[in-house]
Amino acid sequence: MIFFSRDKGNSPMKEVWRKLKMNRWAVASLYIILFILLVAIFAPYITPYDYAAQDYESVLEFPGMKHPLGTDNFGRDMLSRIIYGSRYTVFIGFGCITVAASLGVLLGLLAAYFQRFDNIIMRFLDIIIGTPTMTLLMSIIAVLGVSITNMIIALCITFIPNFARVARGQALTIKHQEFIEAAIAIGADDKRILFKHILPNSLAPIIVEYTLGASQVVLWSASLSFIGMGVQPPVPEWGLMISTGRPYLRSAWFMSIIPGLAIVLLTFVLNYLGDGLRDALDPRLNK
Repeated sequence: MIFFSRDKGNSPMKEVWRKLKMNRWAVASLYIILFILLVAIFAPYITPYDYAAQDYESVLEFPGMKHPLGTDNFGRDMLSRIIYGSRYTVFIGFGCITVAASLGVLLGLLAAYFQRFDNIIMRFLDIIIGTPTMTLLMSIIAVLGVSITNMIIALCITFIPNFARVARGQALTIKHQEFIEAAIAIGADDKRILFKHILPNSLAPIIVEYTLGASQVVLWSASLSFIGMGVQPPVPEWGLMISTGRPYLRSAWFMSIIPGLAIVLLTFVLNYLGDGLRDALDPRLNK
């Protein structure tokens, strides 16, 4: 197996980490992601002000000593809102992609291993893939109603096919290998073959798809919030903050630019980490 070994001195995971460390930008991206996760977790304890507190004497105040990132049109501290808003962005990004990965991988494994389910599962997922992403997201939200919960449901549904196709492709290749035939010969049941043999050996491309998919979810959730079909005010979500600051781009550009840069940074490091993991997990690359 790729990821599980009894020989801790020569663990495949250690080999992956060794290769990943050679890509300094990928390692730096990993540390930045961990930092953002810590900021999101401890946001209530590190924000200098209450993110919802309004100060009409400090409306649209430019960045300075009192407010390092300035204030918005209600006098709310932008730094506090960026810090607290990371909770929503991180939760939506990693929460949605985790649910989509779990369901997608399960469907992909079932489609590959049980041929009678293959056409049913994959043709249904092809319908989702064939629909433009924004059209699909907006249609689901329009049917369910505008709310953060329904946006999360729409994002999960949209990204399930990506993981299903990756898992199915890997499972189709692995299930015909000799160690699977040996497991069948000694009487291993389908559940053990799927989750103890096929899944662990399919994890490499799934992990890469997870990191790259998380960046896409962050962008799509911000886009939906920007057009009013995602997170609703007064929640300090980054995409919504960009939309709120749009009327003030000339007089208070920082209201939109700062949350926009936060989104760019998060998606950039997720993509760079995904590229680094792809190289580190590829056995054809000897570094």
